[in-house]
Amino acid sequence: MSAGDALPALLVAVPVVILACQAGAALCRRAGQPPVVGEIATGILLGPSLLGWLWPEAQHALFPAAVLPYTSALGQLGLLAFMFLVGLELDLKNLRGHTRVAVAVSQAGMLLPLTLGALLALAMHEGLAPDGVGRLPFVMFIAVAMAITAFPVLARILTDRDLYGTPLGALALACAAVDDVIAWCLLAVVVALATAGSPMEAVVTAGLAVAFTAFLLYAVRPLLARLAGRAGRVGDAAVMVVLFSGLCLSALATDRIGVHALFGAFLFGVVTPRGVPRIEVSAARLRAFAVPVLLPLFFVHTGLRTDIGGLTGSPGLWLWAAAVLAIAFLGKWGGAAGAARLCGMPWRSALSVGALMNCRGLTELVVLTVGLELGVIGQELFTILVIMALTTTAVTSPALSLLRDRRTPRPDAPRPRTENTLSHR
Repeated sequence: MSAGDALPALLVAVPVVILACQAGAALCRRAGQPPVVGEIATGILLGPSLLGWLWPEAQHALFPAAVLPYTSALGQLGLLAFMFLVGLELDLKNLRGHTRVAVAVSQAGMLLPLTLGALLALAMHEGLAPDGVGRLPFVMFIAVAMAITAFPVLARILTDRDLYGTPLGALALACAAVDDVIAWCLLAVVVALATAGSPMEAVVTAGLAVAFTAFLLYAVRPLLARLAGRAGRVGDAAVMVVLFSGLCLSALATDRIGVHALFGAFLFGVVTPRGVPRIEVSAARLRAFAVPVLLPLFFVHTGLRTDIGGLTGSPGLWLWAAAVLAIAFLGKWGGAAGAARLCGMPWRSALSVGALMNCRGLTELVVLTVGLELGVIGQELFTILVIMALTTTAVTSPALSLLRDRRTPRPDAPRPRTENTLSHR
């Protein structure tokens, strides 16, 4: 079927997906949940887990095979725009001058889930790793998947709860930023290992990735800074063209290098100047279109590859799902909360930081999609990890409500023996 023949079906699928995800987001917002929980759940419900199970004919009519390449491509464009926006919001200046508690929490929030995830992956490699996948890339990928924190979702939760500008919120954001930078670097290593045919190819891929990052930092970033100084002389449309073209070309470069297009979009966002009105306006317009219109297509693309019913045939798979959930909570929530408590934070504040760090959201789905596309994980493990991502994100808001109720004084800062708390822009 040609693109012209697929157009009518595409014109049905796109608005149905957008409206369904918006309805799911609205329901979750009313329930005190981040909207992304509803969008992820809607994507799963439109796939074989519910719609395809109850009414397979309707699912095939809504998402015929000829339409899927186009919805997938549009969803990938939305995902690239989202990764650019994540990089733009991740102001590296905020990573300087951390207090001791921030450094400790971010390190514990990475090391413990990485270690526990690696041990879990060693146990599940024989039964759940796809044929031909080496032990090292599989173990590293599962470890990284356990260590992810959803920086954008976390920021939204803090904003909704009036915690964004508090020391507790600033601490959680700083720790999440540090963790995600480390996690993306580790994921790039996993991608290089998985795609390389030999150790030397992996080294070459890693070297090219480092060289491209240096090029963005020391060549593209100064050029963008000069262009930003002249942004007032050009129209908003020209700024939008530069930003969108830049993120696409950067994504193309990292895709050709062999470390996935998402890294290029993310890095371009990191090097883009902040605080420039024209750039901020263009970024807001890109977010206003890409997030509610294009990104839902990625959620559905993920949902079509998530089959919860496929786990019911084997009790062992549900035992692995329980183990993944236990490791996810213990590693991320336990590691961050334990480190915060050892640094002098009251128990409620320490547990609140742990709950925030345990939020995985859309960022986890991005990582899992990379692993599935590379063939590092299979369909069953992908479904298990999607369930983990949705569960850990959905638990965050109720946990904060339970820990920070009206009867509890707001313990915003660590005890006096720690250094000054963080501030956020």
